[in-house]
Amino acid sequence: MPHLEVRNLVLHYETLRGVVHAVDSISFDIEKGETLGVVGESGCGKSSTANAILRLLPKNVEEYTGEVRLNGTDIMELDDEQFRTQIRWKRIAMVFQGAMNSLSPVLKIGFQVAEPLVIHEKMPQKEAMNRTRELFKKVGLPPEFTDRYPHELSGGMKQRVVISMALILKPELLLLDEPTSALDVSIQAQIMNLLKDLKKEFGVSMIFITHDIALASDICDKLVVMYAGQISEYGTIEDLLEDPKHPYSRKLIDSIPLLRTDKKPDFIPGAPPDLISPPTGCRFHPRCPYVMPICRTDMSPMFTVGRQLVRCWLFEKEAK
Repeated sequence: MPHLEVRNLVLHYETLRGVVHAVDSISFDIEKGETLGVVGESGCGKSSTANAILRLLPKNVEEYTGEVRLNGTDIMELDDEQFRTQIRWKRIAMVFQGAMNSLSPVLKIGFQVAEPLVIHEKMPQKEAMNRTRELFKKVGLPPEFTDRYPHELSGGMKQRVVISMALILKPELLLLDEPTSALDVSIQAQIMNLLKDLKKEFGVSMIFITHDIALASDICDKLVVMYAGQISEYGTIEDLLEDPKHPYSRKLIDSIPLLRTDKKPDFIPGAPPDLISPPTGCRFHPRCPYVMPICRTDMSPMFTVGRQLVRCWLFEKEAK
């Protein structure tokens, strides 16, 4: 049984202009201890997918349906109070994009990390602070930093604090929303090494959301390529990087500069579609170099090609 099963997850937002199809019937699995990468252009629904799993929803939700099974239990059937007390942060936690936005500037970081232990576990504050100091050692922070304020820390240190906040209740699943996007390259490498060490030590499953396919290849076991609220391709990281099937996946990988070749990076023509009025048929067809008449009218199902799942009419015959 997969550790996490997501089936036909839908999240639409109501706006003044119309309904935004942020997440449109996506499905995937994560095994225990696995890391799933989610890549795609800005606005494709990556962060909305994480918010839907953790049920961090704004008030303008128009539709929120599907199945999210954690160890076989459909957590979508829990009411808000049950989800808050049993699932959020205890079993599923999240590292948000932009560490500084997740920290209160007027509270010491030790208190901010220890607070869930005091509130959810009813742990005495002294014991909670001791647990926080131990966790700081594991994420590469001096234990005495519990008495510092956020403004006294560098960007990399703040990111380690936010990772500590997510790990303090020892969750089974960690959602990481571009955890290194605001950091320089050397600090990025440190955070990635930290995440790999935590994955090995705690056996925690992860969903790693990023724009950077190179980063995803460093930590992920499987990869989801999202486009316009849908999954375009889904497979192991090796299969997807070595033999991408979907034209969008190929374009994404070809856009990465390579050090040891004269091949120039390619680009994807056009712009991502408006999710209020997405194109009919295949949502990538206005930008696709292989577009066929059926692409403009009918949306492709997910075809199984080898070990990969691909939403593209080019593989209809191969899948059969």
